[in-house]
Amino acid sequence: MEYTVQKLAQLAGVSGRTLRFYDEIGLLKPARTNSSGYRIYGQAEVDQLQQILFYRELGFPLDKIQDIIHSPLFDTTKALKEHHLLLLDKKSRLDVLIRNVEKSIASQEGRLDMSDKEKFEGFKQKLMDDNEAKYGKEVREKYGDEVVNQSNQKVKNMSQADYEEVTRLEKEVISTLLEAYKIGDSSSTIAQHSVDLHKMWLSYYWHEYSKEAHMGLAQMYVEDERFKAYYDKHQLGLAEFLRDAVKVYTLK
Repeated sequence: MEYTVQKLAQLAGVSGRTLRFYDEIGLLKPARTNSSGYRIYGQAEVDQLQQILFYRELGFPLDKIQDIIHSPLFDTTKALKEHHLLLLDKKSRLDVLIRNVEKSIASQEGRLDMSDKEKFEGFKQKLMDDNEAKYGKEVREKYGDEVVNQSNQKVKNMSQADYEEVTRLEKEVISTLLEAYKIGDSSSTIAQHSVDLHKMWLSYYWHEYSKEAHMGLAQMYVEDERFKAYYDKHQLGLAEFLRDAVKVYTLK
């Protein structure tokens, strides 16, 4: 089936202006232009728009989406499976925060007492759920339940300051990695600084640090598509770059 801009916009729930903009920047080109000058989209473009909207929902910037879906290695089925996992993860995080807000409302209305510690339980539970979703199965298989349980206990014991710091560190790891990626040298000073930040971030979860475990985790980021997607959503190849930088770091 074929669609004009107006019909495809109605179908997808976006504006015609958005589709025209996607055409202008080369993100989503129409299949053809008819004799009247109207853009015409076919099934391939419909499927491609669905992918674009999935990535937008997950917070990907347009330039990264363009790199991903126009890559010769892009696999639609594989991408859909990754979307499914990431959306389930997002739903889980939202459910935790919704429960926290509901409890806070009840506290404000005087229907229950809520301690200052409880006000942050939802955020700490979110951290544990995120880590379980991202690393749980593989880490449990690789290092055992005791390691994961110790990590969860560390999260439960986090102070508000710890929670704020680990959240800040996670963002700094990504931003520093992206700067290092632009240079393209995993042994550069900034790349090694990003690994040092990654180690600091891990220290909030791990009972004790070891270079072997750090390298093993970095390798897992590359081998498991869910972990890889977490880094590659910021920049294709970022998971591999981190793995290579960790390798340099741990061999020192």
